[in-house]
Amino acid sequence: MPIILVGIPPFPTAPTSRYSALWRTAILDRREELSAFKRDINLAEYALASGYLLDRKASSRSSAVLRHPDGDKVVISRDQDGHWIYFSVRTNQDCGSIIDFVQRRHPLSLGEVRKELRPWLNAPTNAERTPAAVPSVPLLEPVARDLLRVRAKFEGMQPIAGHHPYLEAERRIPPKVLADPRFAGRIRSDERGNAIFPHSNEAGLSGFEMKNHHFTGFAPGGEKGLWESNTTDADNVLVIVESAIDGLSHFAIRRPPTSRYVSIAGTLNQNQPHLLRLAVGKMKVGAQIAIALDNDTGGDRLGSGIRECLRPLGVEIVEDRPASRGADWNDVLRADGRESWDSELPKSLSGATGAA
Repeated sequence: MPIILVGIPPFPTAPTSRYSALWRTAILDRREELSAFKRDINLAEYALASGYLLDRKASSRSSAVLRHPDGDKVVISRDQDGHWIYFSVRTNQDCGSIIDFVQRRHPLSLGEVRKELRPWLNAPTNAERTPAAVPSVPLLEPVARDLLRVRAKFEGMQPIAGHHPYLEAERRIPPKVLADPRFAGRIRSDERGNAIFPHSNEAGLSGFEMKNHHFTGFAPGGEKGLWESNTTDADNVLVIVESAIDGLSHFAIRRPPTSRYVSIAGTLNQNQPHLLRLAVGKMKVGAQIAIALDNDTGGDRLGSGIRECLRPLGVEIVEDRPASRGADWNDVLRADGRESWDSELPKSLSGATGAA
């Protein structure tokens, strides 16, 4: 016996049958309906109607972060094919389209999912079943699926609470630096104990740098942007460093009250010059730009590249590099041997190596 789908005639044995076109049309319509669910229903708004709350601070123009009272946390965006997709931070297996979202949270068959989602398409035949009013979420910019996975993984990490074993024991970063408001929320820790430094571009979180004993890595599927400290309205110096750890070390040594920090995590990629110009553009008129790079050949080349990309802005640029050739700011901090933030600031650390 042929398998009979409800509302669809069995496929005829004769290919020339007048029913064959009807059968194919019905199948295509059902497939198109599934595609429409994935493409046309705003998954973020559906999640809000399901009891999730929008975390506006963690969200960006290309992804929405939502939390449920039961502890679930999801990151939602649109794939590059226009389909809405999500990742849960609780498990890598809880991800996919709106259909996956529904079935992961309710024991529904595919047919029952269709009935659940049809009102959200506002089809004329379902006009009497329009969903209840929910907060509006703007249409998110499409992102690569790998990047959304990176954002979901990051959202599952916890901010450090003023302590991190690797940063304190091996890098000698004082706990008071890690707890300073300048860096609150700008360092996290993952399940392996790695220190995590988030990078952002114009679209939001773009990846994260990972640091630990004999290990440096970057989020697979992510892209370097800028790691940035917190900012205040009083800031009048932008300090550019090669790594976030250099920034923390520079702050521990200089203790500048009105300096904000950005790190490029090594060499410049093609988008970072633009991001640096944007960071400079956020500074108040008359602000100073301090290039606090390593005192080595790599730092020389990188400094030249940064000065060149900022030259059109006409801002004051100074160099603040370690005095010893071959040293970076964490080398200076560790060589100083100070175990306490409350100790005297060494007079030998007098300042910059020259102006640009």
